Amino acid sequence: MRDAYVIGAGQTAFGSFPDESYRSLFATAVERALASADGFDPGAVDEAVVGTLGVGGRQIGLSGPAVTEYAGLSVPTTRVENACAASGYAVRNAVQAVKSGMADVVLAGGFEVMTDVSADAAKYWLGVSGETEWERLTGTTFAGTYAQMASAYLAEYDATVDDLSRAAVKNHANGARNPHAHLGFECSLEEASGGSVVADPLTLYHCCPTSDGAAAVLVASEDVAESDDAARIAGVGAASDRVGVFERDTYTSIPASAAAAEAAYEMADLGPDDVDVAEVHDCFAIAELLAYEDLGFCERGEAAELLRAGVTERDGRLPVNVSGGLKAKGHPIGATGAGQVVELYKQLTGRAGDRQLADVDVGLAHNVGGSGGAAVVTLLEAES
Repeated sequence: MRDAYVIGAGQTAFGSFPDESYRSLFATAVERALASADGFDPGAVDEAVVGTLGVGGRQIGLSGPAVTEYAGLSVPTTRVENACAASGYAVRNAVQAVKSGMADVVLAGGFEVMTDVSADAAKYWLGVSGETEWERLTGTTFAGTYAQMASAYLAEYDATVDDLSRAAVKNHANGARNPHAHLGFECSLEEASGGSVVADPLTLYHCCPTSDGAAAVLVASEDVAESDDAARIAGVGAASDRVGVFERDTYTSIPASAAAAEAAYEMADLGPDDVDVAEVHDCFAIAELLAYEDLGFCERGEAAELLRAGVTERDGRLPVNVSGGLKAKGHPIGATGAGQVVELYKQLTGRAGDRQLADVDVGLAHNVGGSGGAAVVTLLEAES
């Protein structure tokens, strides 16, 4: 089976863009992905896979062709919907197509417009990714669901609300370096822990924003990729689980994340200790702590210690969410997973600007759907 590479990647800024449409946002992301691949000929793209939830109900049917045709790509297009993991799965589908030999170049990406609906409507559209009968229709929000997970974690392990805040403070500091970030400002530990309570114990600073945005990644075969400008997709793993948290055996882990990571590590013949930089799915601060443990960066119950010791700071042993993460960079649902890969591609090819880290060879992207009904982990490796 042949190798697959990221040969170009681009995204829009994440934020609120009342003058943009989902089509124009995606077209911009595609344009930037092609430009990053030294003006790669769009006519060489064989097919496309696009992730979106379809917030607001705009063009739910055939939204994939709607955006690719607008972007000037007249290619077979598949839409993927796996809640917040939609474009992470789109990247995985692109890798499968390239590795199988069915395509030489696949564009994978995603988009979402979330800020042009009311708060109540946004809550509805976010809620459709939770378990419908026993969570959404009984009034449970995702903030409430992750608050339950946070409460269980704080009760079980040596962790406090301040530890949740440490993740938020770190990611805001990183987001302040990112011109594409929705919330490009820093915050203090006191501000994060003392913020307005959204769902106890989660404060406003522990919750990601609702964002507009798009991201696109060019996945190509070894016959197309030029090693100096490419990052090899060393491994990709995916897993599904019960959609409702109450249906699972644990509130202090996302089993789908652990299973997806195990599959990705096995494919890549790598392990957690090989990872130099990671973009993890921190829709709420507790999700970042759970990710550390599910991805094997530390043992169960030790995530807070990693934060306290500065291990995951940008100058630490394992920088996590140097883009700002979902918390500060933003979370346009369908674009998030591809956006993580965009950041890793930039880091591994030396294109991250003020965010650039030194000596990064292996990057990990971790993308979760809902509260853990789906997860995908992608490992990228710099070409030496």
